[in-house]
Amino acid sequence: MSLDRTRIVDEAVALLDSEGLDGVTLRKLAARLGVQAPTLYWHLPNKAALVTAIAEAIVPDPTPPAPDQPWQDWLRDFAHQLRSALIAHPDGARIVSMAQLSRQTAAWSELAMSVLADRGVALRDARIIVLTVERFTIGHVLEEQSPPPDTAAFDLDQYAATYPVTVRAITEYFAPGRNVDDLFSDCLETVLAGAVAIAERS
Repeated sequence: MSLDRTRIVDEAVALLDSEGLDGVTLRKLAARLGVQAPTLYWHLPNKAALVTAIAEAIVPDPTPPAPDQPWQDWLRDFAHQLRSALIAHPDGARIVSMAQLSRQTAAWSELAMSVLADRGVALRDARIIVLTVERFTIGHVLEEQSPPPDTAAFDLDQYAATYPVTVRAITEYFAPGRNVDDLFSDCLETVLAGAVAIAERS
């Protein structure tokens, strides 16, 4: 099978899925492809280029809104689609946050700002709103995908005594049946409420 960029990136995504970002190296990728590492440099000159190529592969093509769809409803769907794409791969948020000049992530931003501007939102406000939603989404997934803390030597009782309101709020929120998906949705609604308030000033 001939070695081309598509095959290299597909194998890189498979390596990411099996070992996480820290396990994605040009040496390991070359071994999976049955070639020497220098062979990959024709297609991807360094780790940064490889990370960007993976980001472009895991972020799906953006979907334009329906003609009568309110921009805030579309932006909500936009954020959920982006989160789903990121959590589908280990360290997906790290990959996208590290990508350099990714055309795929730029396409998302371009479409999102265009949608808001076409709906009458001032371009400056559209940019701030889109950046806020994108960065909230990536940041939320970064936290979701972070390794769990080492609690072996952690005194939970002392923590609860020092920060009682925080612990009570967390416990109350995560009542049976509520999970991190609900947390993302609720936080996103707060972001969108602020976005609508900004847009109404445009």
